[in-house]
Amino acid sequence: MENSQSAAEALARLEEPFASKDVKWLVAATSRDGRKGRVTPYADPRAYTDRLNQIFTASGWTREYTVHTVSPITRLKKDKSIQTGKVLVTCVVSIPGVGTHSGSGEEWADDENAMTSAEAQSFKRACSVFGLGRYFYNFAEMWVDLDEYKHPRKIPTLPSWALPEKERQAPVSNGAARKETGNGAGPVQKGPLDASVTNKIEGSRRDLGQKLYSNILGSVAKVKSARDIPNQRVQQEVLKWMESGVRGMAQVRRAAAEIPETEFYVILDDLRISRLDEIPNFGLLAKLVERMNEAQPRRPAA
Repeated sequence: MENSQSAAEALARLEEPFASKDVKWLVAATSRDGRKGRVTPYADPRAYTDRLNQIFTASGWTREYTVHTVSPITRLKKDKSIQTGKVLVTCVVSIPGVGTHSGSGEEWADDENAMTSAEAQSFKRACSVFGLGRYFYNFAEMWVDLDEYKHPRKIPTLPSWALPEKERQAPVSNGAARKETGNGAGPVQKGPLDASVTNKIEGSRRDLGQKLYSNILGSVAKVKSARDIPNQRVQQEVLKWMESGVRGMAQVRRAAAEIPETEFYVILDDLRISRLDEIPNFGLLAKLVERMNEAQPRRPAA
């Protein structure tokens, strides 16, 4: 690391979102009819490597992989029981003067890209401990329409907080006012709001709690009140995030009713959540949903 750059400055540069051109979208799940898909954003491992090289130079950081395999394991694949195994990879990323962190990844051994997938997962998870790419965990659950090839017909627009500063402050060409695109880049045009949407947004406060509700308004629309949202396009973006949060909270409450109360409070304590109405951001809500789903009793196949 350069002498003129402190560890705090380096970490701040690591936390900066990737350029929008480097962000891709993965269809992580599909609806039963196959018409809609749940998409999650991600960046290729090369984008992570480029950022580390940019900040610390190629010789200013290292990564080391350890590979293990576990077998035999029986799993269902396309409704058939098969004998397979798992590839487990641990990646240790070290940055002199900053620290050393590790991450793990795994993939089914029968996947032809098992090693590549597990390595990428472990590397990115190690990087996220430094703050690089961690913002991807703050995205809400998003569903989009799919085409006949199970590809998104239209990818979501990145909110302003998920854009690097240069894109948030992109210059306006020809002196014309920049229109709001839903990602928060550039000045926005004020316009009349849909009162019914405003009421829906404000109505979600009860389910989300004040902290998460305010976090969405602040991160997506850069406002403190639903009535201060600049236009209907941003208003719809806020509503989408609010509704996703409400669905997540509903999942948590359903799962809580199916597990022992003591186990529920152990999960809250592990995540340092005092109460459900005190969840501060989507990243923590996503972790809670994941933990609650894992804790639910497995139902036997019909």
